Amino acid sequence: MTSLFKLKELFNLKQSGLLISAMLISYLTGCATTTQDSVSGVKRTQLLLLPESQVTSMSTQAYTQTLQEAEKKKTLNANKTQLERVRKISNRLIAQVGVFRSDAKQWKWEVNVENNDELNAYCMPGGKIMVYTGLIDKLKTTDDELAAVIGHEIAHALREHGRERMSQAYVQQFGLQALGVLISSSAGATVGNASMQAANMGSQLFFALPNGREQERESDRIGLELAARAGYNPDAAVTLWQKMDAQGGAKPPEFLSTHPASANRIAELRALAPKVKPLYDAAKKQ
Repeated sequence: MTSLFKLKELFNLKQSGLLISAMLISYLTGCATTTQDSVSGVKRTQLLLLPESQVTSMSTQAYTQTLQEAEKKKTLNANKTQLERVRKISNRLIAQVGVFRSDAKQWKWEVNVENNDELNAYCMPGGKIMVYTGLIDKLKTTDDELAAVIGHEIAHALREHGRERMSQAYVQQFGLQALGVLISSSAGATVGNASMQAANMGSQLFFALPNGREQERESDRIGLELAARAGYNPDAAVTLWQKMDAQGGAKPPEFLSTHPASANRIAELRALAPKVKPLYDAAKKQ
């Protein structure tokens, strides 16, 4: 952590200031919506300062570590029936991602299931999906409801919400000058080491920072459309969140700590369902 606060000392700011400023201006002016407009109507402009390749690399490393730890505990893909079911649903959803961004069709998608009682799932940048068995066993989820969860998480990856959160966090904690050093490709070994430390922190930020309310709303909308296009009933998103709420009790489940299911959220999903229902009907006829 200390090395990050000393990044300014690694450069002669008088000589590198213009380069850093130019890089930052390039990133700032390049900010745009990450997905194409569609029935769900998501087209907000995003602040994406960190390079996509770097965030994907961070996330892949973190995901690999998670898989290794689960394998040691013998909790990774232990139930082959559940794994096949989750992968079948996920693959139908993944087949539709080109509607929102064409490059996502070339991502190195990966789908795994971990034996874990938590009501949780996630999709890391670049298409690394993990589903916890608690969602299946505790909620008795139907295929349509599982598609709603996985579609929601895929939407986070399509919208690059993780990259967006990391970018915001770096700027808030280290400032634009340090960020400029971080993304510089001509820095040299010392700065490269500092960048590696920052990358490790970025992986932690992905898991630690909750999605914002607007990010959750976007994932709800895109996830619902994604599920409908894949032939899963969009009405299942409502029953899913109702089941989630029922599990809450005095202490909300872990999934709800970063994915708040409220009456307003359910109402929005119920209102959007008729708009994507024709996509579901068309998919069912194929």
